[in-house]
Amino acid sequence: MSKAVCAACRHAIDDSARVCPYCGSDPRSGEKIIDAQAMLHEIFQPRTQSTTEGLLQFARQRQGVVIAVGIGVLVILLAAFHQFIMQRNATAVSNAAAVPLTDVADLGNQASDNQPQPMPDLKYQIDGNSKTMRSYIVEPGPVAPPQPQPQPQQAQQTTTQ
Repeated sequence: MSKAVCAACRHAIDDSARVCPYCGSDPRSGEKIIDAQAMLHEIFQPRTQSTTEGLLQFARQRQGVVIAVGIGVLVILLAAFHQFIMQRNATAVSNAAAVPLTDVADLGNQASDNQPQPMPDLKYQIDGNSKTMRSYIVEPGPVAPPQPQPQPQQAQQTTTQ
């Protein structure tokens, strides 16, 4: 295949070509013969995109913007929900009797049947040594087996006979 150069667009094409595949003109004179773009659109029809495909393609190209807008919308929704709850709580009326906060939170004023016993006064000498404040639990060690008991007199006589 020999190479020729199109006079109109300067692309390298086949020497035997009558029309340049790039620009659609005569390669020797550069005169426009056909509209190459119209022919390409007729042969290779562009794919039509649905609305959701276009939206997904937009989101893929601009991920940072989409994430920022999504976070902003989420914050606005949370703020609106918070405002709704606060308004509802401000106007809500309860039929229950009011309970003073001290009855709920102050445990020192509540009466109880079993009063805790005061802690006994522990007397020990503190010499600045922390070992004197420790209490040790002493457990018994191993126990020796019991000694054999002397046998009664009758049992000894029967054994000797």
